[in-house]
Amino acid sequence: MEHTKVNIRQVEIADIERFIGKLGEKSFRVKQIHEWLWQKHAHSFDDMTNLSKELRQQLHDHFTLPALTLNTTQLSEDGTLKTRFETFDHHMIEGVLIPTTERKTACVSSQIGCSLSCKFCATGYMERKRNLSFDEIYDQVVMINQQSEKTYEKSLSNIVFMGMGEPLLNYKNVLKAVERISAKDGLGMSPRRITVSTAGVAKGIKQLGDDQVRFKLALSLHAANDKKRNEIMPINESNNIDALIESLNYFYKKTGSEITFEYILFKDFNDSERDVVELTKIYRQVPADLINVIEYNAIDKFPFDKPNEDGFENFVTALQKNRVNVRVRRSRGKDIDAACGQLANKDNF
Repeated sequence: MEHTKVNIRQVEIADIERFIGKLGEKSFRVKQIHEWLWQKHAHSFDDMTNLSKELRQQLHDHFTLPALTLNTTQLSEDGTLKTRFETFDHHMIEGVLIPTTERKTACVSSQIGCSLSCKFCATGYMERKRNLSFDEIYDQVVMINQQSEKTYEKSLSNIVFMGMGEPLLNYKNVLKAVERISAKDGLGMSPRRITVSTAGVAKGIKQLGDDQVRFKLALSLHAANDKKRNEIMPINESNNIDALIESLNYFYKKTGSEITFEYILFKDFNDSERDVVELTKIYRQVPADLINVIEYNAIDKFPFDKPNEDGFENFVTALQKNRVNVRVRRSRGKDIDAACGQLANKDNF
C-alpha cells in the first residue's frame, strides 16, 4: 500500500524524532531539519544542504513541504509593495508590505476569499475557497520580511491580520501562525507587535480571552448602530454591537491586551454628528486604546464615496472634542489596489 505523504511542517517534532531514529540517523539531525523549516525557510528538501542526499531523499519520500510561492509583486508610488502568492493547490492570495519611516508592517491574509460579504470590501465579493494553514500564513510573513530587508534594509516591525479573510473563522491556524511567528525558534517577533483584526465574531473574541492571547485585537466597526452596520456588514445580524461590546470587555478582562476600533468613513452614511455621538458611546463602553478613522478606498461594486477633506477633518475633530483617542489612517498603495478593502486578486498586476 502506498504511503500517504504528510506536510512535514504540520507534524509534531516527536514524529520527526521517531522518523530520524528509525533511519538510524544521529539525533542532532532533528534540530537541523527544524531549523531549515522555521528559521532558514527552506522551500524544498533539496535546500537542506547540510543533510546527506540519502536523508533528503528519505524526507522527500515520506513528507511534503508545500510552501507558498511568489507569483507577482507590484510597487506603489508611495513605496507600498503588494504581492500575490500562489498556494500549492494553485489558489492566489495577497499580502502587503506597508513601509513608513518608523515602521515596516506586513498585512497578511488568513483565508482564500471570504464568507462574510462586507459590502465595502473587495474580498467580500469573492467566494471563500478554504482557510490558509498556519504554515502558509507563516510563509507570507517570511517572504514579506525578506522583501522589507531587501527593499528597505529593515526587518518587519509589525504584522496585521487585515488581508483577505476573517481571521477568527480560521481560529486555530491563525493562533498557531502567531505562535510560530513569535517563537524563539521561529521569527522571534513579540506578539505585542501583532494585531489580529475581526469583522466581529463575538464567540471568537471571547475564545481569544479564554486562550489569553498576547497580541492586539482590532474590531472593524465601520458603523455605530445596528441598523447601519447590518446594511454594510451582514455578520452584524448574528453578532450585534451589544454582543461585541460584551465580548470585547470579556477579552480585555482576561488578557489586558490592546483593543482598537477601525472605522471607515463613508460620505452621508456614517459621518454625521449623530454618528459621532453613537461612536463615542461605544468607545466609552469598552477599554479601547483608540479609534482608527480610515479613508475609504473605492471598489467597483459598492456605491459609496468618501467625505471631502473638510468632512473628514470635522468628524475627527468632533471625536477629539469628546475626548476620544483617535488616529487618522491614510490609505497606502491605492494605485495598485493594495489599500484597505481592495485585495481581490484583480488581474491588474
